[in-house]
Amino acid sequence: MKVTPTAIPDVLIIEPKVFGDERGFFFESFNQKAFNEATGLDVTFVQDNHSRSAKGVLRGLHYQVQQPQGKLVRVVRGAVFDVAVDIRQGSPTFGKWVGVELSEENHKQLWVPAGLAHGFLVLSESADFLYKTTDYYAPAHERCLMWNDMDLDITWPVTGSVPALSPKDQQGHALRDLLKKY
Repeated sequence: MKVTPTAIPDVLIIEPKVFGDERGFFFESFNQKAFNEATGLDVTFVQDNHSRSAKGVLRGLHYQVQQPQGKLVRVVRGAVFDVAVDIRQGSPTFGKWVGVELSEENHKQLWVPAGLAHGFLVLSESADFLYKTTDYYAPAHERCLMWNDMDLDITWPVTGSVPALSPKDQQGHALRDLLKKY
């Protein structure tokens, strides 16, 4: 497994070793021991989630103010542009974001530590997105940043004017509001 830090050093791109031939491919999508050794982390995952979304859907940027979730994310069908935003107050990378394309072809995974906001935009006709979390989903503590917050200035590869957003994601807050509330 290859692990590459991003511009937010705690956010890691993980590339498993893929064994392929004319019949197809095989790779270990997760191995706790190998993950811990390669990343230097010691985390426990408590929940696996699977979402399917159509092209142009943007989910996020989600986070939990209590029970923050670390997430190990990947795509098993299609492709997404995946984004992590550092909202940890006092962090040297507070307000910075990183984005990476995750796809069924590149097999990349992204480690998003607890305390960061996370979202993705579907690039393919549809995408199946899988993620492991370090804490349970807590809807009472879930919050959302605006996907198009001017202060974040995320370069989403949007085709068209506005991505498809859920009502919850349409009500996302600005990073500036986050500083006022918490």
